[in-house]
Amino acid sequence: MAKNKTAFVCNECGQDFPRWQGQCSACQEWNTISELKISLAKPTRATVAGYAGSVGGGSKKLNEIEEFEAEKMLTGIGELDRVLCGGLTTGSVNIISGDPGAGKTTILSDLVSRMSQLMPSLYCTAEESLSQFKNRVNRLKLDCNEDNLYLMAETSVEAIIAELEDKQIKFAVIDSIQAVVTDLANGSPGSPSQVKGSAQALTQYCKQNNVTMFLVAHVNKNNETAGPQTLIHIVDCLTHIECNDGQVRTLRANKNRFGDVDTVGIFKMTERGMISVDNPSEIFLSGSTTESPGAAITCIRKGNRNLLLEIQCLTTETEAEFPQRVCVGLNMNRIKMLTGILRKHTKTKIFHDTYFNLVGGLKIDESETCIDLALVTALLSSLNDFVVPRTTCIMGELSLNGDVRPIDSGVPRVREAIQHGFTEIFIPFRNYHKSMEGAGAKIIPVKTIHELLELIN
Repeated sequence: MAKNKTAFVCNECGQDFPRWQGQCSACQEWNTISELKISLAKPTRATVAGYAGSVGGGSKKLNEIEEFEAEKMLTGIGELDRVLCGGLTTGSVNIISGDPGAGKTTILSDLVSRMSQLMPSLYCTAEESLSQFKNRVNRLKLDCNEDNLYLMAETSVEAIIAELEDKQIKFAVIDSIQAVVTDLANGSPGSPSQVKGSAQALTQYCKQNNVTMFLVAHVNKNNETAGPQTLIHIVDCLTHIECNDGQVRTLRANKNRFGDVDTVGIFKMTERGMISVDNPSEIFLSGSTTESPGAAITCIRKGNRNLLLEIQCLTTETEAEFPQRVCVGLNMNRIKMLTGILRKHTKTKIFHDTYFNLVGGLKIDESETCIDLALVTALLSSLNDFVVPRTTCIMGELSLNGDVRPIDSGVPRVREAIQHGFTEIFIPFRNYHKSMEGAGAKIIPVKTIHELLELIN
């Protein structure tokens, strides 16, 4: 009889240790190491098969291998199809992750309902009852084929695979991979060995039987996919839902074997579920027809998409000893740096409470530097009480010496602004290109912060 071996594994990163310790030396997390019993019994052939199915058969020449083109099908959810680069790949295994309440179950409920109109589909929930799922379908008024849509509350991977085989399911959702267990691995649900073993068993079945599957995955406190990193290597596509302030959701593919990872999908969470936003620039512009001081419009880049958004600034006389700096959706360190540049190079005195806001609830990363000129313009507009026309778009990075630095993808950003009716566009001088002219907008190249001040005043 084979004996069992004791191992100590970190639940966050999957690192093994010879004995228990309080802190994981690999990911620096505390109290994440747990004891697992590992069987030393010789695994069967099925347990050592590759992630994509059975392996073996020796080597082959390149011209002896039969070529198959990946077949894609449209899901009917526009932004999801965009992120998946033309639709859902048949036979692929995909992960969708996100914070609690981000909309993972909501968008997958919509997806499985749409897929049930094309093929037998299964939604396996290990975290809620079947009545809860049915109530969601009725609340969101999802259109499904009741004869093709199967619901299952199960945590055993072997039972799930048996049901997939019995009902000849071609599309399945497992909610979630951290809640299911397999007999081929040891440990409790959610442990690294169980997550890896369950994902491997499900992936093998899908690849061998041409079943398309979505796995719901939890995230840790760093907003990364929870569990061992092996999980990411097993699946074909890794998507993540980012929650912005308000109702806006951003879907991004961090890994995609059947397309690129630069595409971003924009959704809006409503009482009818996750709604695709085909023209995101509309929700990030206030839509106000009244021109007032303290507003400037710029163009940012999310993945390979260009989004127009409005930056608002309000300055008021301070009533305290020190002025306040408040920003929503922006990086405070960048705000402090830009105000320092204004004081140094333009002698602007800012003894006011200053408030910054992004319309639409979007959050801007610190690495997005193309908004520098728009931030400065909005601040000066509120401070000096002048209006920036709503047909003006301003983009560019500001360096510490007051120069305007170039930004990436200048031509596509200008085209996006022209497409939305902007007639005056400020860009860095080194981004100027002849192809920008002749489209109905006035392109104004800017070299320094002083040139910008002369032009907007």
